[in-house]
Amino acid sequence: MLLDSLRRGVGAGAIAGGTYGALLALVVNPLVSHVERAGHDHGHAHAGEPAVSAATTAAASVGGGVLWGLLLGAGFGVAFYLLEPALPGADAAKPYLLAAAGFLTVSGVPWLALPPVAPGAEHALDTGTRLAIYAGAMLVGAAACTLSVLAYRRVRADRSRVVAATAAAAPLALCALASLAVPSGTAGGPPAALATAFRWLVVVGQIGLWALLAGAFAHLRRRADPDATLDAFEDSRTTAGS
Repeated sequence: MLLDSLRRGVGAGAIAGGTYGALLALVVNPLVSHVERAGHDHGHAHAGEPAVSAATTAAASVGGGVLWGLLLGAGFGVAFYLLEPALPGADAAKPYLLAAAGFLTVSGVPWLALPPVAPGAEHALDTGTRLAIYAGAMLVGAAACTLSVLAYRRVRADRSRVVAATAAAAPLALCALASLAVPSGTAGGPPAALATAFRWLVVVGQIGLWALLAGAFAHLRRRADPDATLDAFEDSRTTAGS
């Protein structure tokens, strides 16, 4: 039922959001402070005392992470209820497939056009243009994920999984090529090595958030109805072996 899926999504979101908030507090915030100090030093400026204490910042990060996880989990639960019949593959893998599509739609494809920017760097594009590009990239990402699923299901009916997976990857590859046409760039900010480290930390953090959300959701599904998930898994193995 929709309400059950929503509950699982919110529960999984609380777990994923709390973990993500802890990552922000323990890893990302200290790195941001270091990047900002490096940016000031690189620009020959003097940094003053922080206006907000580290403890307050950490608490806000954890709280914000939990809130973001709850909202994300609620949307994930509703989306899984609506889209689960159309998702290919084994029943146990479907939460992870939906999480991968969610990451690509919300972050992955938009970041191909507008990568995360380190603190202190200035965007080459104005805010309105960036928002328009980001929203458009999210729509492109959603369309690409939909085409990937359709391509996989169509090709898998007659070909092997490897061929079907290759066909499914084609729309995502086109997104990467299309992103090259988007003018972007930054000016100023910290040294390149620190900016790159910050960017990858943001990317890895979001991947971890979606993966943990999917894992927690799958676990809650198994706890709620272990026999159903086991039967679905056995059916998928029988189908694959036939």
